[in-house]
Amino acid sequence: MLRTLGLAALAAVLFTAAVPADDKLAVVSHVNVVSDKVEDVSSLDAWKSSFIKPGMTDEQKAKAIWETVVKFRHQDIPPNEFVESESHVHDPIKQFNVYGYGQCCCASAAVEALARYAGMKSRGWGIVAHSVPEVYYNDSWHMIDGSLMTYFPKPDGQLAGVEDITASIADWYAKHPEYKGNDKKLRDYMRNDGWKNGPEMLRSCPFYDDNGWFMAATHGWYSTMGEYGNKSKTFVYEYGSPLGYEVNVQLRPGMRLVRNWSNKGLHVNALEGGRVGCIDKSTGQEDLRYSPRFGDLAPGRVGNGTLEYDVPLASPGLADAALEYGNLSAGLRAADPSKPAILTLRMPTSYIYLSGDASYAATIGNGGAITVAFSDNNGLDWKDVAHLTSGQGHVNLKPLVYRRYDYRLRFTLTGQGTSLSALKLIHDIQHSQRVLPALDKGTNTITFSAGPQEGTITVEGATNPKNKSKNLTLADFHPDTHNLKDTPALFLTGPKGDITFPITAPGDITRIRCGLHYRARGAADGWDLQASFDSGKSFKTFHHFAGPYGGNSEYVTLSEIPPGARSVLVRLAGTQRNTTGILDLRIDADYLEPHGGFAPVKITYVYNEGATEKRNTHTTTHQNDTYTINCADKPALKSITLELAE
Repeated sequence: MLRTLGLAALAAVLFTAAVPADDKLAVVSHVNVVSDKVEDVSSLDAWKSSFIKPGMTDEQKAKAIWETVVKFRHQDIPPNEFVESESHVHDPIKQFNVYGYGQCCCASAAVEALARYAGMKSRGWGIVAHSVPEVYYNDSWHMIDGSLMTYFPKPDGQLAGVEDITASIADWYAKHPEYKGNDKKLRDYMRNDGWKNGPEMLRSCPFYDDNGWFMAATHGWYSTMGEYGNKSKTFVYEYGSPLGYEVNVQLRPGMRLVRNWSNKGLHVNALEGGRVGCIDKSTGQEDLRYSPRFGDLAPGRVGNGTLEYDVPLASPGLADAALEYGNLSAGLRAADPSKPAILTLRMPTSYIYLSGDASYAATIGNGGAITVAFSDNNGLDWKDVAHLTSGQGHVNLKPLVYRRYDYRLRFTLTGQGTSLSALKLIHDIQHSQRVLPALDKGTNTITFSAGPQEGTITVEGATNPKNKSKNLTLADFHPDTHNLKDTPALFLTGPKGDITFPITAPGDITRIRCGLHYRARGAADGWDLQASFDSGKSFKTFHHFAGPYGGNSEYVTLSEIPPGARSVLVRLAGTQRNTTGILDLRIDADYLEPHGGFAPVKITYVYNEGATEKRNTHTTTHQNDTYTINCADKPALKSITLELAE
């Protein structure tokens, strides 16, 4: 549509964005909408509040962790962002909210990470053609498989561990050697409750059906017998997870987030990594047949939405919403034509970018120009990506923003009469349908919240330089390094070494969060997490990531931040006697948005009841708000839109 509009009409369309009465309010942060039909898993704390209840036993906590992974992560080809060391996404909160699917290593990493956040010990195992996690309580290890969605109660009711299962299967094979390695005989044997005559540790499994199939019917008793049937091929392995991702929907005047209970075929692996099988599958059918049993009201799993920003160029409030607003007057032209005018916008998202388009209307004065520069490493580097021409035009941002969660655009205007009169940014995003605040027949209670009014600057990149063409690497964030090499992860080359990242935030820093997947093979190996708020004159150690581990993951929050600090140096200082390395790293610097606050948010649900399209719009009046939506019939969910109210 925009390509057919005239200059004035295009500008008029783009200027219809809602602007709060207080022009100083530039952003509303942590906008969250939850229905009483779907648990909130938008952050680690939200997950813990939803699933880990006071008074729970450790076994109840373990089963709640298992239930979380089963509900919000489906077994499929894993999403590849080419940032983590195994390329797959292992952060559970990101898995649940952005994707809703992954492979067995992803599920194992999710269980391990959630268990640790709940205060429990956990570890992973590699077994034959499969990965599984264990959680430690009652003085023993207990396997809870969120991937194939099972666990195995022992005769005493306690959940079996990997070693219990492998020993039991080995004993059975010793008595029935003709079945070992014979897939057909095992499949025949398991039918008609035959599996109940198999190894003792499998007989009480509540997740096999009468014919020995698991809930998704992709695997069954026969595959369990193969996966745990070779003790020599089982080994403890850390499915690392650099934690830190959380959903922080931020709305600025002119911004609109649409999340759909549908997709148009877009997914993060479209360029490479394999097709996602569940992209065109329906809940309750095929290998998603189990999902309604766990409360899934979404019609499918993969969602595509849009993030749109009609930049309010005529509003004086843009000066507060922009990262940089220099030598500009209303109408976005140079206040002093003899000097360059600069507008810098930041576009963080909670849902990964799959495309990007910038539509504009511009006038280029005699001898003038508008240059567009792009940065995806927090403004540390910039590259010119477009020179705008007079009239209407588009800049294709997809090659720049694909697989990104944050970027910046800088517009530099020069020359008398040069102006930018309209600008609209549109992105396709990927999100999971499963976590959206779904509606069901009857009364649905919707809970809205906004705040804290914080943004986040993130440092996360691949440790493997081979992924540089596919995403950012840690080297793109300009670290200062000593005695480190990439092989392909980052390992010390001597007894001591370190890596230091500079981070600058637009507002006062409130906390530093660090998720580290590391190797410290010997007891004397390890990493110290340090921070400096005086430009490197002094560093304080906040945490020690200790050995001995072939692989381990920890998540640490630093809250001792000097008042008014907007820049920090975050350092990991390593000690090596055996082997010390960084496999994955994520650093998040949360900060107070300088012009953040609450403004009314308009929430629009679109759904069908029978053949009739329904549209429910509610405008919030408070930072915490509750309302109800009544559905006479079971609704066919279509979309939920969030934007600031007029």
